[in-house]
Amino acid sequence: MTDPCDIRIRLEVLGPLLAWRGDEARRLGPVQQRVVLGTLALHANRSLGREQLIEAVWGEDPPAYAVNLLQKNVSALRRSLEPVRPADGKSRVLTWSDAGYRLILPDGGLDLADFDRELARAGAARATGDLPTASRALHAALKLWRGPLLDGLTGPLLDAERDRLAERRIGAIEDRIEIDLSLGDDRDLVAELRRLVAEHPLRERLRGLLMQALYRSGQRADALAAFRETHDYLYAELGVGPSAELQQLHRRLLDGDPELNAPTPAAPVAPAQRTMPAHRPPTPAQLPHGMADFTGRQRQLTRLDELLGREDATPIAMIIGTAGVGKTSLAVHWAHRVSDRFPDGQLYVNLRGFDAHGSAVEPGDALRGFFDAFAVPNAQVPARLEDQAALYRSLLAGRRILVVLDNARDSEQIGPLLPGAPGCAVVVTSRRRLAGVAAAGADVLSLDLLAPGEAREFFSRRVGAARVAAEPVAFDAIVAACARLPLALAIVAARAAVYPEQSLTALATDLREAAGGLDAFVGENPANDARAVLSWSYRGLGPAAARLFRLLGLHRRPDIATAAAASLAGVTVSEARRLLRELTSAHLVEEATPGRFGFHDLLRAYAKEQTLEIDSAAERRAAVLRLLDHYLHTAWLADRTLYPYREPIHVEPADPATVVPRLDGTAEALVWFMGEHATLLAAVEQAEAEDFPLHASRLAWTITPFLNYQGKWHDWATVLRIALAASRQVGDVPGQALTHRLLSLACLQQGLLTDADGQAKQALDLLNELGDREGQARLLLDYSRVLERQGDFVAGLERAELALELFREAGEPSGEADALNWVGWFHSRSGYHQQALDYCHQSLDLHRRLGDSPRQADTWNTLGFANHHLGNSDAAMACYEKALGLWRELGDRYEVATTTLRMGNTQHTTGDLQAARKLWLKARNILDELGHPLGEQLSAWLAKPPSSSSTFEGIHHV
Repeated sequence: MTDPCDIRIRLEVLGPLLAWRGDEARRLGPVQQRVVLGTLALHANRSLGREQLIEAVWGEDPPAYAVNLLQKNVSALRRSLEPVRPADGKSRVLTWSDAGYRLILPDGGLDLADFDRELARAGAARATGDLPTASRALHAALKLWRGPLLDGLTGPLLDAERDRLAERRIGAIEDRIEIDLSLGDDRDLVAELRRLVAEHPLRERLRGLLMQALYRSGQRADALAAFRETHDYLYAELGVGPSAELQQLHRRLLDGDPELNAPTPAAPVAPAQRTMPAHRPPTPAQLPHGMADFTGRQRQLTRLDELLGREDATPIAMIIGTAGVGKTSLAVHWAHRVSDRFPDGQLYVNLRGFDAHGSAVEPGDALRGFFDAFAVPNAQVPARLEDQAALYRSLLAGRRILVVLDNARDSEQIGPLLPGAPGCAVVVTSRRRLAGVAAAGADVLSLDLLAPGEAREFFSRRVGAARVAAEPVAFDAIVAACARLPLALAIVAARAAVYPEQSLTALATDLREAAGGLDAFVGENPANDARAVLSWSYRGLGPAAARLFRLLGLHRRPDIATAAAASLAGVTVSEARRLLRELTSAHLVEEATPGRFGFHDLLRAYAKEQTLEIDSAAERRAAVLRLLDHYLHTAWLADRTLYPYREPIHVEPADPATVVPRLDGTAEALVWFMGEHATLLAAVEQAEAEDFPLHASRLAWTITPFLNYQGKWHDWATVLRIALAASRQVGDVPGQALTHRLLSLACLQQGLLTDADGQAKQALDLLNELGDREGQARLLLDYSRVLERQGDFVAGLERAELALELFREAGEPSGEADALNWVGWFHSRSGYHQQALDYCHQSLDLHRRLGDSPRQADTWNTLGFANHHLGNSDAAMACYEKALGLWRELGDRYEVATTTLRMGNTQHTTGDLQAARKLWLKARNILDELGHPLGEQLSAWLAKPPSSSSTFEGIHHV
């Protein structure tokens, strides 16, 4: 029996999107979901980063919850494409890794890949003069088309790809017709060409082919008339005449050139006899300058030479080793040494695979550089990576070209850059052993430190044997300090060469004093230190940039936004931008994304060492204070923007030099929160570790609504425990009570009911100790939520009634209105729906007297729930509409979702199943956009057969 997990997936994108699992067509869901799948299909078998995928689907202005929407769509696609998973539960079709999402399709699993393959086969056959094979391949490619690419779907990438593929298809049609004409094909091409010219009147190549087809079919006058029509049309539309090629063809028609007559099938026309001959591309010679004083590595050079003996496949060498060990030097030196064995050229690209934070060269950019070397016009370069790779392989087919791919990041970066046929050779350098490249048959050469004798020869040849002989002790000290690492040796030797008046003894002393000796890079760990090397870049900075670089070492995260960097340094945003540009130019930081800068662990460690050495403890503490103020006050502003109706956390004024950016509207506030989520958690931890207890507690409280509504309950509980310790440290008993109360809710959201109960009791004890009647009442309402989750509605009602009594004793009418609603809620949950209506109307009356408090939306929800269970469907819907309007005004999308969900329940009880499902789906979509786990529960419930569906009751107050 066939394992269901091994059934092949095939996608068809050359027309409306279709998916097949074996012989079974799959349902692909709503349009947005199909757009995501179509985008992934255009990058099949290649990782696509989350940000890249979001930009491809939504463009430069994605929705605020694009990440959550993407996750939702991917989950749904997995369920559709792979309903049966392996025992380990992991998808074999749509995977996720740090590199991004990856749609895995087998050979023959994508019609577009088949199209590419046939076009590549046609190109290779045509290059060797095998026109019949080229014709068959083009006919096979064009038969795959069922309509425009991903017909009916829209998106920035899809729209661009559709236009590009349409251009590529018409080009393939032109190639096919041209070859068929060359072969003397007896089919009537005239009718087809007349239709194509009518559809594409500006394509002069089609008009030229029509002229040839007419001429060969004995219609010489019509062929000449076709040229006159072209001439008149182009002047009328564009104000220009026909191209030189078309005019030349016209003259040949007038002259009756015998070469235009159809050849016999036995004498096919070779590629050189085409009407518009292609020019031979130039011979690229892209190798960087080689080192005249290259030293050692004889064993590796011999192994590389042996590679060239392979004739059955493309030889690939992968040179791996630690940073600075000389991988590039070896590759370039050997490439120059054997360049005469590759008469068709040498290609080189530095892929920058280990530059900090995402500055690696994308395969498409590398290919475009290669196309430039071959003088391929930009208009002929496809937009899609797979098409570019196919064109690249076609260009290299039948040629002897050496390709050097330097500093590669991963196998995905290399794959599109490998030639497809024997004759070429490839050298790859990387700090990692790339499994995919090794699997492709690469011979792996592991490069180690220079041997002692090689290291001495290396340095001596660069600074001069006489200088070395004059100071042998200093020379040995320098070689030892550089630990035989070629990069370190090269930098030190270069400095010695630039300053010939400086003695080697002084240079050795400088190295020793800069960092106690230059440590070697050991293995691949960037945290290993090379302080002297880094110091030379650092010392070239201006004072202000050097100070910012040092202070960046105090930041706990690998990247930082411009406003946060400005706060850290106590400068304006514009000044921070200028300083960050200076650091970027010195390659001490990298701009990972616009406005966000980072550096790797080695540079961060060096920066921190410098600030500990140079800046005073007071300066460092002031910088951290400004940084924490930035995160606290920006989070406070974002919280107020998103949840203006909630009681704000009191925070002390920020340091005057702190930058708090503007947040224009809820979307921008939410984007800021989501982008800084991990940084905010780290800031709470840093505030605790560096003795800023007030920042630790207040930042944790401030980000509470965001973490709750995003379903990040584990993170919420983690920062609240830090806040609890901070409150205890400063003796803040009200703060401890608040934190216990919030921890109760965080535990409740995680389903930890016993812990939630314990936290609520501790909060209640502290509030009793403080005599805070209002706080006790609020806590009792929260406590009642724990009891609701436990299904104990009677005890929940008792807590709500006690809260009501306490609010009245405290003279707190707002809290009294809330408590009346909760008393009504528990009456309804207990089945006493009429009593619930009475309490809720009292709540509404009190809310109105207080000025229509936003919290009356909760009361309208309870009224809707009670009316629903009394069978008053119209009244229930009217109440829910009231609540929905208020939630929308407040911008509380979670409550919009839960109210919409309850409206669906009410519609279901009326028998309108279509309206109910529409509302449930709308609620599910909002929850998915929020990333709330309730969305997944609702999706699973909706996936059940309709006969088993009643109403969804898993909605809880938060």
